[in-house]
Amino acid sequence: MFAMTLGSPVPPPASAMGVTMSKKCGSLRVLAGKTGGGGGGGGGTGVVFPSFLPKEVEKIKDPFSRTLAQRIERLPVQIGSSESCIMSSCVKPLIQSETSPVVLLHCFDSSCLEWSSAYPLLEEAGLEAWAIDVLGWGFSDLERLPPCNVVSKRCHLYQLWKSYIKRPMILVGPSLGAAVAIDFAVNYPEAVEKLVLINASVYAEGTGDLAKLPRIVAYALVSLLKSIPLRLYANILAFKGISLATSLDWTNVGRLHCLLPWWKDATINFMSSGGYNVIAQIKQVKQKALVICGEHDQIIRYKQSVRLYCELQDAIMRIIPDCGHLPHVENPRPAAKLIADFSRGDCN
Repeated sequence: MFAMTLGSPVPPPASAMGVTMSKKCGSLRVLAGKTGGGGGGGGGTGVVFPSFLPKEVEKIKDPFSRTLAQRIERLPVQIGSSESCIMSSCVKPLIQSETSPVVLLHCFDSSCLEWSSAYPLLEEAGLEAWAIDVLGWGFSDLERLPPCNVVSKRCHLYQLWKSYIKRPMILVGPSLGAAVAIDFAVNYPEAVEKLVLINASVYAEGTGDLAKLPRIVAYALVSLLKSIPLRLYANILAFKGISLATSLDWTNVGRLHCLLPWWKDATINFMSSGGYNVIAQIKQVKQKALVICGEHDQIIRYKQSVRLYCELQDAIMRIIPDCGHLPHVENPRPAAKLIADFSRGDCN
């Protein structure tokens, strides 16, 4: 639940390092020429980050996280029936493919930076990949805080899809992101062609007693949630084995969004709303699904992944060896290949 970490020693392809793409490649069409953007600082290194990211982004060492952070942008997404918009953070694809777009969600209290290692591999495979920040987390502008409950998160994702993606998608959800994906697929089946559920946290009955905490206690608990010691401990649970230096750097990446001024209020809003309880929705999913689990996951046990596989109407299941709770972070190459093969119909 608390594993918000990223990075992996996989050499990124040239397209992930800011190389301009200027020609058609088979069925792919180039949407943007260069990575990067924004007006943030770069610590004198020549690297330019978006101005809305916390300045602590400059201290991150992981090259994949730094590269993807440069590509984060905010898109206006209308909320409800009003004319007001939320400037919503995401990473847009550089290419448009004839195959269905792949839309990447993230874990509980995380951000699109969770996909730093796997994202360039998906692009290298020719996929039209979006990395989306779920409402209330990530780097969106929530100065005028909207509700961050399940309904609001679902509607926000739908409006973003309707405004920008516009085609049935392969929706990818790791950990709690799997609950987000299932809830969305059941409520907006026209928007989802297939599901990829990675170490899915889908059998919790919402936030439980956390929803009943007095506000002063809730704020104290949430403050602890962004602390470095707790996040370091989460890394110990989430990964099969990484060095202290790597764990510390990934911790800095995973908690970067917590440094935005509205993060605490948005998180408490979600906790007090009751959170996700999709147990009854699992058997309603009509889309084909790929269930992925890490061989050494200490957070979501193997039997829970098997249960999910059995309860879905149309599913296949794959195990990624030598990794824990977040295979797309710890062992991104096989994770990206499974997603790419499944999106193209090659994973049976």
